[in-house]
Amino acid sequence: MSDTATPAVEGWFTTGPEPALIGTKCRSCGTISFPRETTFCKNPACSGEEYDDVELSRFGKVWSYTDAQYKPPAPYIATTDPYVPFALAAVELPEGLVVLGQVADGFGVADLKVGNPVELVVETLYTDESGDRSIWRWKPLAAAENGAQA
Repeated sequence: MSDTATPAVEGWFTTGPEPALIGTKCRSCGTISFPRETTFCKNPACSGEEYDDVELSRFGKVWSYTDAQYKPPAPYIATTDPYVPFALAAVELPEGLVVLGQVADGFGVADLKVGNPVELVVETLYTDESGDRSIWRWKPLAAAENGAQA
């Protein structure tokens, strides 16, 4: 990824050597949401309307996975012609959230197993007239690489 990459979705994640998804924590009940919440608490028992930004864990465990054998509809931008399928992983974070995302370049469904550890990385999603556009992805980790992080 280029040093000048811009997030494809502003405000959803940080970049740099230790990227993180940005969620919000309700000041009333402590419920954490992703993506960021600005209108109402996701906890049905709470009427909170004030939130603090929180960086979510960079490490999680595969909760489920699949591959995109079909080309997704717009606004998806295919980076190859013909279209090349890619893997998606639903990842359970220590905060109790499950976050869906593409799997890092070079990895596919054969590299995934429910319960295995993954790490959040930032990679280029596509390039347009103003440069690279980046997105978060889940990189599978060997159990030895992960240690006690997940």
